[in-house]
Amino acid sequence: MAPKANPRTRPERVAAKRLKPTLVHGKRAPADDSRLVYERVRLGVMSALAVRDKLTFSELKAQFNVSDGNLSAHARKLEEAGYVSCVKSFEDRRPKTIYRLTAAGRSALNQYLDHVEAVIKATRRS
Repeated sequence: MAPKANPRTRPERVAAKRLKPTLVHGKRAPADDSRLVYERVRLGVMSALAVRDKLTFSELKAQFNVSDGNLSAHARKLEEAGYVSCVKSFEDRRPKTIYRLTAAGRSALNQYLDHVEAVIKATRRS
């Protein structure tokens, strides 16, 4: 006889738990897509691009002290989500990659920051 499945770990319960929205003083937490913003390097890239019109790959790499592969992977995730745009070109026979924050990226960043502010306010009131 097979062991009885634990009701807490059944796939349908786990999925339902994951989709359940979090409320902070009546405000809904950012959508799952906004979780892309949460990671340190991606949040840094989006924040840096929010205050500067454009940044090169080299400038971002120097600012966050990460490897080429690490920054490239994070930038690709943001690009796939539509949060940043990427233009690749050559300058003096050297590759040059320029990143810009898109309107969707600015919106996602603002939504994330609003959520963090709500959490901070709720925590300070406690």
